[in-house]
This record gives sequence, C-alpha cells and structure tokens, in this order.
Amino acid sequence: MPDVDTAPLTVTERAARRIQSILKSEAEGAMLRVAVNGGGCSGFQYDFSFDTAITPDDVAIRRDGVTVLVDSISRPFLEGSTLDFVDDLMGQSFRVQNPKATAACGCGTSFSI
Repeated sequence: MPDVDTAPLTVTERAARRIQSILKSEAEGAMLRVAVNGGGCSGFQYDFSFDTAITPDDVAIRRDGVTVLVDSISRPFLEGSTLDFVDDLMGQSFRVQNPKATAACGCGTSFSI
C-alpha cells in the first residue's frame, strides 16, 4: 500500500462506499482501475474498469476495504487528484477532481492539460 503522501489519487469515503456496493456483483477479488486514455472531446478521458490482478507497475490505493489501481502511464496525469462519487442532476457517477486539468467537457469524463 502506498504512503498517503505518495498515492497519486485520493479516494473519498463516498467513492469507497460506492465501489464496495458495485463489487458485490463483480468477480471475487475485483478492484477498481482508474486510467487516463487519449481521446474524448478535450484530449484525454478517464477510464473506469474492474480488474482482478495487480500488475508490477500498478499503484494500489486502499481505502475502507476497497482497492483502486492506477497504472504507471496514468499516474502522472492523476497526481494530486481526488476520486469521488456524486449523485446530482447529471446522474450518478465517479468524478475525478484533477488539479492538473486546464479544461474539461461538460460531462466531466474528458479533460486537457
């Protein structure tokens, strides 16, 4: 488990609770993977998926019984970010609050640096 000071991403309590809820219908040992991929309307987009294996280049962030994985390619893009879960007029979703993002699309899944 990484030091709190070296984890690229902070996972909120609300996000951890939602991940726990989703994991009930996933494979045993599943973990949430947060990645950054090229694409989206602003240049980069966040990708959320479930994985059952930690690779050697992953950072595993543990909070309240859940594990969130970030790969080494995505890590620099996510440094200093917070993963939260929101339920608002736009719907329910995971949201990344990224201090490095200079612009974002309206839905919050795409950003530019």
